[in-house]
Amino acid sequence: MRKLVAIVRTALVLLFLVFYLPLAALIAFPWSLLVGNANFLYACGMFGARAAVRIAGIRVVREGLERLDPQGTYIYMCNHVSNIDPPVVVPAIPRRTSVLVKRELFKVPILGKAMRMGSLVPVDRTNRDAAIRSLGAASEVMRTGINMTVFPEGTRSRGGKLLPFKKGPFYLAMESGVPVVPMTILNSYELMPPGQNYALPGEVRVIFHAPLDPKDFEDKDQLMEAVRNAIAGPLERHDHEGH
Repeated sequence: MRKLVAIVRTALVLLFLVFYLPLAALIAFPWSLLVGNANFLYACGMFGARAAVRIAGIRVVREGLERLDPQGTYIYMCNHVSNIDPPVVVPAIPRRTSVLVKRELFKVPILGKAMRMGSLVPVDRTNRDAAIRSLGAASEVMRTGINMTVFPEGTRSRGGKLLPFKKGPFYLAMESGVPVVPMTILNSYELMPPGQNYALPGEVRVIFHAPLDPKDFEDKDQLMEAVRNAIAGPLERHDHEGH
């Protein structure tokens, strides 16, 4: 029965998005062009993501927000185990955030235009020079006060375990000097593991750890280890408790 309910809810999510996205684009694109910024477009995107998560029956619990400066600019780094992670994690972040997105997605009509207007950063992981340019573009975005959100593993973990981290996000942190906030997402793997095409209803926890200042570390490797340890702590306790 739980599986049947989950399939119905997932179908409702898809139906909602089919109607909501074109309508939101029809309203938000002209308005954003008129006022010269993408704040309203971003708000529409976050509303859609939150609504889709609620329709799926997923409740998001945020922990550790008191550790952050509400007006601070950060690089958020989170583990990644499920397709529901982005629509859960990004709206959970205080204030507007950009993300690194596969360059191919910018070719998708409407979506690509929305991502450009929203200051999202295209990245080509197959081309080292292009990847370096992407990091420069990300630094420019953060200089405007917009946060950056990164999944440092670079892809979803197929088995739910923390994968090795890519070095690029840590070059970005060291070069920009922007503090890093490690984040741990829990329970999303159980609700929608890789290969499953529907999301089970349930609770997802998003834990914000204390910011890490790149100036406190000798190099990117030390910063990477500190971020990994912060993210891994709740994951290990979660596994130990038998979830």
